Amino acid sequence: MFLISRILCSFLFLFGWLPLCESSFAGAEGFTICKGLPSYVNNGLSVAPLIILDPGHGGTDEGAKVQSVLEKRIALTTALLTKKQLESLGYRVIMTRSRDVFLTLPKRVDIANKSKAALFVSIHYNSSPNPSAKGIEIYFFEARGQERTRASKRLANTILHQVIDQTEAHSRGVRRGNFHVVRETEMPAVLVEGGFMTNIDERFQLKDRKYLEKIAKGIAQGVHKFLNT
Repeated sequence: MFLISRILCSFLFLFGWLPLCESSFAGAEGFTICKGLPSYVNNGLSVAPLIILDPGHGGTDEGAKVQSVLEKRIALTTALLTKKQLESLGYRVIMTRSRDVFLTLPKRVDIANKSKAALFVSIHYNSSPNPSAKGIEIYFFEARGQERTRASKRLANTILHQVIDQTEAHSRGVRRGNFHVVRETEMPAVLVEGGFMTNIDERFQLKDRKYLEKIAKGIAQGVHKFLNT
């Protein structure tokens, strides 16, 4: 298998495609260049899976707001950082919004379903009347007997594990949720709640770009592990 991988990498290099091969492995922890073939490489042709990232809220919809911290802003920052991480791993990424604009929930779903993407990840941040509430939780929609439900739950667990590993935050687990964007999408879909803006300690962390980079890396590594398991 190693020899085949090296031959494939040489082939990609000759035709100018080597950066995809390099980034798919060198950019991921635990991987080296051409150690194996990703699941989306078939018959010597590389077709990277398409991932939809959905930064919550935007425009006139600010989401949660605590002091100067706006959910719509940190959700977008996290999504942009996640996009960068995923692209370094060789994936294609579409964002439902890449700037501060309002987008309806049906429009977000429409973008995802028309793209025929492999996965959908919506990024949000939490708030609570209880200031001691803290931690990261991930939601999926459960429709009994559907393969997409099982895949979404596994994706949620995989992302949660990786995000907690990166941030060392409190895990609130994987939960069932009836959110429009995870209910109406046709591919495996999850909604990430990356922490509580109403918790003073987590709010301080969420104002730090380096901490958001940890969340983004965890999401990207979770996606990568899910697609290559």
